Amino acid sequence: MISAEEIHAKVQELGKKIDAHYANSDKELVLIGLLRGSVIFMADLCRAINKTHELDFMTVSSYGGNTTSSRDVRILKDLDGEIRGKDILVVEDIIDSGNTLSKVLEILSTRHPNSIELCTLVSKPSRREIDLDVKFLGFEVEDKFIVGYGLDYDQKYRHIPFIGEIGL
Repeated sequence: MISAEEIHAKVQELGKKIDAHYANSDKELVLIGLLRGSVIFMADLCRAINKTHELDFMTVSSYGGNTTSSRDVRILKDLDGEIRGKDILVVEDIIDSGNTLSKVLEILSTRHPNSIELCTLVSKPSRREIDLDVKFLGFEVEDKFIVGYGLDYDQKYRHIPFIGEIGL
């Protein structure tokens, strides 16, 4: 569906766009990855961003072993660092319904950062139930269950260097 080469080129492009967006900000930039899916994307993305930044992580669950969101959003691991007054870039592997990410943004906004922006590798706009402003978008895909490059099915297939559809 999306080759390793296409992903690499898109990550480099996103890094340049992020650098340009934050070029005039004197605030600290913090990339917040939503574990576990974002870790591969975030590792590559943070190396494509030249502006000095911090990394932090949250673990959020809404899928369990299913292929569709249960809408039961659980925060399993919160941030380690303080984000008050900082520029926050939430890095996500995929945005589907938007329910999980909406909950995360709600929580982060109560901590009074300077700004919050979203970056996702993959978006499924046809599945969106909550309108989200995605500032940095990698790819839009059809409503198919996909795996690879951090995307999983029941914690498997994250290691695949490309993104493909899984036949269930």
